[in-house]
Amino acid sequence: MNRQNYPFIFISLFIVLIFLFVINLSLGSVSIPMSEIWTIIFQKTASKPSWVTIIWQFRLPKALTAVVVGMALSVSGLQMQTLFRNPLAGPFVLGISSGASLGVAILMLFVSGLSANHFLSSLLSQNSLWQTSIASTLGAALVLSLVIVASIRISNNMALLIVGLMFGSATGAIVSILQYFSEAEAIKSYLLWTFGSLSQVTWDKLSFLIGLNFIGLLIAWAMHKPLDALLLGERYAQSMGLSLQKTRLGIIFTTSILAGSITAFCGPIGFIGLAVPHLTKILIKTARHQVLIPAVALGGGILLLICDSVSQLPMSSKVLPINAVTALIGAPVVIWVILKKRSL
Repeated sequence: MNRQNYPFIFISLFIVLIFLFVINLSLGSVSIPMSEIWTIIFQKTASKPSWVTIIWQFRLPKALTAVVVGMALSVSGLQMQTLFRNPLAGPFVLGISSGASLGVAILMLFVSGLSANHFLSSLLSQNSLWQTSIASTLGAALVLSLVIVASIRISNNMALLIVGLMFGSATGAIVSILQYFSEAEAIKSYLLWTFGSLSQVTWDKLSFLIGLNFIGLLIAWAMHKPLDALLLGERYAQSMGLSLQKTRLGIIFTTSILAGSITAFCGPIGFIGLAVPHLTKILIKTARHQVLIPAVALGGGILLLICDSVSQLPMSSKVLPINAVTALIGAPVVIWVILKKRSL
């Protein structure tokens, strides 16, 4: 694609993002006209006062969360696909999601085991999102630490990918054992967390999430030259003076910030990081990460806004699990990649 077309593509993606953002705000159990959305956002007034509360307290944080989550998962997925030179690699291939699930499973089993102690149980039930986020972060950090140690000793990226998958399988086995010995209520709570949710992030948590992922996205973009070099192969990258170990650690660290923080606050949300890089490459036919990273970020925000809008059942308080919707959209993309890359 001609470089002169990039500004047009980026402006178009941004306009689509804003358009879908406004549509997302208008959808829900209470239908709010799109003509009222801008007035509510900028003037905090509406024909019905309740609409202001609905938008500012519920829908606006959720829509912003969808954009941040989509951007973070998509960019981390692009990094993993470049690092392992595998089109089916995603942001969770190194076991970050499995480690987060382990932390949450331990927390929920611990809480259910203390149900007889009413004081301690009520104490643990307060600020449950923060506790779940901390447990998820600690679990992901544990697995990530093991992966980093392995990456220092392993020089081959494919071997590291296999090690990451094995860590994920091991933590998954531990989670299964914990579920087996857990009570039904604890298992239900854990399963609800695995569905993923964008509506649990409030304004105070959203500011932290945005700040953390902004840093992660900046670091990812700053690494666009090493990522470009990795596309040419490890030997060629080394011949150019690239330190594979430092680059690999930088990518793992960035992915842990992006995917780890999202999993901590929103649960494991699949397929976005896997599908969006491929969809973006169809639109922007370039391998330059300086262009791909911002384009993939915008594409991720767009796709997750679409998924969140689809998950809204019209005139109903029920919302489909976001993971189910992303899988319905992402799975065909994965199938397409497999059919296109028959050599995999």
